[in-house]
Amino acid sequence: MQTLEVSTRDEWQLELAKSYKDPRQLLTTLGLDPSAFNEHLEAKKLFSFRVPRPFVELMEAGNPQDPLLRQVLPLADEFTVTPGYSTDPLNEVTDKREHAVPQGLLHKYASRVLLLVQGACAINCRYCFRRHYPYADDVLPRKQFDECVEYVRQHQEVNEVILSGGDPLFANDGYLIELADKLAELKQIKRLRIHSRLPVVLPQRLTERLASHLTKRFEQVILVIHANHANEIGSSLKKHLTPWRQRGITLLNQSVLLKSINDDADSLSQLSERLFDASVLPYYLHQLDPVQGAAHFAVSDARARELWRQINARLPGFLVPKLVREIPNRDSKTPIMPSE
Repeated sequence: MQTLEVSTRDEWQLELAKSYKDPRQLLTTLGLDPSAFNEHLEAKKLFSFRVPRPFVELMEAGNPQDPLLRQVLPLADEFTVTPGYSTDPLNEVTDKREHAVPQGLLHKYASRVLLLVQGACAINCRYCFRRHYPYADDVLPRKQFDECVEYVRQHQEVNEVILSGGDPLFANDGYLIELADKLAELKQIKRLRIHSRLPVVLPQRLTERLASHLTKRFEQVILVIHANHANEIGSSLKKHLTPWRQRGITLLNQSVLLKSINDDADSLSQLSERLFDASVLPYYLHQLDPVQGAAHFAVSDARARELWRQINARLPGFLVPKLVREIPNRDSKTPIMPSE
């Protein structure tokens, strides 16, 4: 059994190493002429490019408008400086400077703390709200584990720890198990939550070893994946989510509303249905965080509310995600669903 687990863990790391890091190579693989995108590909300088092969396998060859490709392909629009957009759209860097919290920890909401476990991610989505975040100055090293644990111990109102990043599952199992063991010393913690894009873009990352250990250490474990389009929910994701669900781990999804990718009722409805087929409940549908370089993905609030009305009329309530926006310094995410 131990040999199998090590082999599975190595599998995702080997697959990650094969990721596309050159958009021209990706376009060629998809049967698209890279020279037709010359004016766009310079945007790679603004935010590095990486896409795992399992995610590429879900794209439609020959389609430059493929909704998965559009999430990762650099565009010249990223050079546009848009008023109201910021390199720190949620004031996370500013907040860190104003509050004495340990490196790698954010305490944005009263009962939860967020740990920036890794600065890296397996995929660099062009709309990422932390595309400018100074991870080199604020990511959680092993030597800070005890300091973060002590911070939480001194804040008894905190009963949930969220592992974030970058992407927390970019860290290996050993690191995450060590961190989980430290956090499990805190009897006040009721829940451990993981926010990760990796299960969608690299399903092999969902090792049974990690799921087994987390559920032994915590009564409640929640995995929040990030899928924006039904085409992202493939058979491999379903397969690798199954052992996590069977261990009692709650599976949720959060999406971002993105122009020309999922801003129609059919796409959003299909996403919810496909998620539920994979035993994942829709959780949040986020309005785009106003990060500089991503304004071309924005959908107006009026359009967002109309789409929410449409999917609310089509779907059972448990498949309708909350439409929200994150506003800096608010005590929680702000619902923006229609009042009627």
